[in-house]
Amino acid sequence: MTEIEEPRTTEAHVYAGPGRELRREQLHLQEPQAEEVLLDVVACGVCHTDLHLLKEEIAFPHPAVLGHEVSGVVRAVGDGVDHVGPGDRVVCSFIMPCGRCRHCERGRDDLCEVFFTMNRLSGTLYDGTSRLSRRGGEPVAMYSMGGHARQAVVPKRAVFEVPEGVPLTDAAVLGCSLFTACGAISTVAKVRRGESVAVIAAGGVGLSMIHLARAAGAERVVAIDVDDDKLALAEELGATETINSTRADPVESLHGLLGHGADVVIEALGSAATAKLAVDLADDGGRAVLAGVAPIGQTLDVDITKVVRRKIQILGTFGGQAHETMPEVLRMVEQGGIDLERLITDRFSFDEVGEAYRALDERRIRGRGLIEIAPELA
Repeated sequence: MTEIEEPRTTEAHVYAGPGRELRREQLHLQEPQAEEVLLDVVACGVCHTDLHLLKEEIAFPHPAVLGHEVSGVVRAVGDGVDHVGPGDRVVCSFIMPCGRCRHCERGRDDLCEVFFTMNRLSGTLYDGTSRLSRRGGEPVAMYSMGGHARQAVVPKRAVFEVPEGVPLTDAAVLGCSLFTACGAISTVAKVRRGESVAVIAAGGVGLSMIHLARAAGAERVVAIDVDDDKLALAEELGATETINSTRADPVESLHGLLGHGADVVIEALGSAATAKLAVDLADDGGRAVLAGVAPIGQTLDVDITKVVRRKIQILGTFGGQAHETMPEVLRMVEQGGIDLERLITDRFSFDEVGEAYRALDERRIRGRGLIEIAPELA
């Protein structure tokens, strides 16, 4: 393993439990183990999934360091890492595949059992321990790599080198927002040229889906939201039409625009009402793709006969396959097919992590928010 400097500590924003504000702390940071990468975090995206955790809508152990959409500079690598080295500019996928479970072995690393069991349920990496702890030795859980910190340890299969010419700070949003969108558009929905696509919720992920749907050749892309500012940004990013669902019935409006339902409908919020709406908006033989993570206990209530008779497919998506989707996203941004400058609408400093999530909760972030932790390293 490449040597790192002593003492091994890092500054992080720690979530200590329900009703508590994020608190800056100095934490102990373990060195990267085999097949792990230690990086200096340059930036971390502001994602609604972290907000779900902060609001206790998704169960996760605490104390914890959240933040799962990061870019950075490699500081050190563990044994068995040969694709990146110290000084390399990298971005990380929020799904961190183990490479060895039954799903990873058949190329479906988006379903990695070890990631979901060890990290998403327990907040650890794959030896069953966190790389973060308080001074007294109390473990601090990691949500993915724990990106609300100045350093992070990441399993190697989630680490990808950023091409020259791609801004490293802005590249952070590729690891969840664009990664999730690309997985939904290309891998699950398989959007084809000439098709119609409707996207419910024009937030950070939804806007990325709109952007990529147009890049995939969709002829009509309809954005549905309750916020006119977000809908205006959706048009800038490729939406051909918009519907404000507070002023018009989205089903009637979509049929008025297209003459029928959409070939593909993507739900990017995560609620029972919008998931049902996705099915209702789908055309005969269409695909309703559910991408939004919902609070615990929300279930889908649909007209079963309609789904059966009209051959509507209901598909779930949670990110893409890291080994395929991240290189694809990086190629697209390198070739100018992704407009990161327009997607990232709100920027915060490392001091403003708490404010970033308050702004997200209050719907004050128009597109994707970004916490610039150490932009001077980019």
